[in-house]
Amino acid sequence: MQWFNLLKANMRKEYIELKRYLPNTLAMIFTFYIIFLGMFFGISIVGDPTTVDSNIQYAIVNYIFWFLAMMIVSDVGWQITNEAMRGTLEQLSMSPMGIWRILMARLMSTTVINFFMIVVLLYLSMLTTGQWLNIDVISLVPILLLTFVSMFGLGFIIAGISIILKQVQAFLQILQFILAGLAFVPISVAPFLTYFPFVKGVDMVRDVMINGVTLSQMAGMDFVILAANGIVYFLVGLVFFLYCERVAMSKGLLAHY
Repeated sequence: MQWFNLLKANMRKEYIELKRYLPNTLAMIFTFYIIFLGMFFGISIVGDPTTVDSNIQYAIVNYIFWFLAMMIVSDVGWQITNEAMRGTLEQLSMSPMGIWRILMARLMSTTVINFFMIVVLLYLSMLTTGQWLNIDVISLVPILLLTFVSMFGLGFIIAGISIILKQVQAFLQILQFILAGLAFVPISVAPFLTYFPFVKGVDMVRDVMINGVTLSQMAGMDFVILAANGIVYFLVGLVFFLYCERVAMSKGLLAHY
């Protein structure tokens, strides 16, 4: 029940902030749409005409996942920085639920709310390009859920860094390009990326949305790798954050910006 109330409160908080600062929310969506239009026209004009349709489909999936990864992974770092600037970071640590549970609830809330914006961007992108992807909900949902687990772990790592360093804006900007690389480079080109967070999930989603692969056609080992990747990164991220939290508490960094 405590977890449910915590999740409900953070879901309401995220929704109110997006609604209250609606111009900023719309500007964020519009900016990413403009970035996609640049990619689309670049592929259409410069790309090989024989493969332009396939390249556009890949661009849609990759750019959607890039946006989603940034919203989930980077947002938690910005939240830690904002809490520190407002002087409320120490209050979070005094909560009976603890900071990590609050951040977990915020990660889940951010994912749910931003997912609706992702769906809007996805259909807007398909409408713009005329390339309609295979939206197989039954196949996509389990892949996405396991992919989100590794994203949450990466988010905890960013939160751990932020809780000690506070000023991480430049790092978060660099992180955007790292996430773009992870989202855009296929595993077939760089097989070692299988061991990086959420890359395997993006590859499997591409198979479903572009190649029309169904859940029953996927190898069981793919799901084993995806699940193991998510669990490992989530545990590593959580342990790293808890360690950083103890360091911050011992140095008195929670009370000061």
